[in-house]
Amino acid sequence: MKRNSFVQHALSKEGWDIASDLVAYDAEAGISIRTVTDLDECQAIWRTMIPDEVITDLWEVRECFQRHFQRPLNFLVAENGGGVSGLLPLSFIQELGCYGYFPGETWQGKTWLEQNRVHLGTLDPQALLSRFRLPYHLRYLSLQENLQYGEPAIDEIGYLFSPPQYNFSIENYFQEFSRKSIKQILKDVTALERRGVSYRYNNLSDFEMMIRLNISRFGTDSYFFDRRFQESFRSLAYFLYENGWLRLTTVLIGNEPAAIDIGCLYRGVYTLLAGGTNHRFPCVAKLINLHHLQRACEERMQQVDFLCGDFNWKTLFHLTPRPLFLLSNVAANQTRQENFQCVRSRLHA
Repeated sequence: MKRNSFVQHALSKEGWDIASDLVAYDAEAGISIRTVTDLDECQAIWRTMIPDEVITDLWEVRECFQRHFQRPLNFLVAENGGGVSGLLPLSFIQELGCYGYFPGETWQGKTWLEQNRVHLGTLDPQALLSRFRLPYHLRYLSLQENLQYGEPAIDEIGYLFSPPQYNFSIENYFQEFSRKSIKQILKDVTALERRGVSYRYNNLSDFEMMIRLNISRFGTDSYFFDRRFQESFRSLAYFLYENGWLRLTTVLIGNEPAAIDIGCLYRGVYTLLAGGTNHRFPCVAKLINLHHLQRACEERMQQVDFLCGDFNWKTLFHLTPRPLFLLSNVAANQTRQENFQCVRSRLHA
């Protein structure tokens, strides 16, 4: 087993002793569990075990964040006589003193990437993690068969729009709204359109403007206030652009950028990732979100994923809720020191 010196430095001695000693064997199932900390080996196992179904399944997407956050890796790998049979990819989040789902990118102490997979076959992930004996907080997990054990808690709700459900017609979609509700939305949008609206797509210089707009509006609460997150997103934008998946949408009102969203189109799913709005144009968020829905219908996309986030407009727009799940043995607000104290108490119990 390879020992990563950076991991050793980040963990207390007690923490490293536990993390490096996770080698187990289930004689009845004929499955052994080992930890992998080498980046290249982790990449090879990820590519073997994780299907490329959604954009966050791609190693390259995850690596955009790993490159800038540099979390120590600790992949739990299940093997049988035929080779690798399961994977739970973990990263150690130093400032929280616990493990998160790879790559452990954080914003305000919470990981951000969604649709994380627990791919362990018939193994119970919580039973396996209980043997790990270190704090873990795994967010935004997709519902899979091996999450059935212990009824995992709902983490947050994501929101989807499915154009086929409305026969790719925005007018059919509007039928879901009350007359008063859709009238108000269209009134706000029309008021902006009277000022002269145009759209610009995939102008990479607009990415920098989006960051400035986001920070201007949210300050230290902005995703992009953390330089690591900002650089991760910049790497992601160029990766998406190079592969023809980038959807960078800029709304211009009177030739002035009023709203900019970054998204991607991968395998028929249009995922909106982040954005920024100009405070000088109230209600412009309604305009750009309606534009995304209209475009999805016109281009006959299969789904639009607006991700998780507690924003009123998502329910106002009658989007379809989709829960994502959480596996954790620490309180969401537990500190790094408390997490390590938890480790020490288990060691000396």
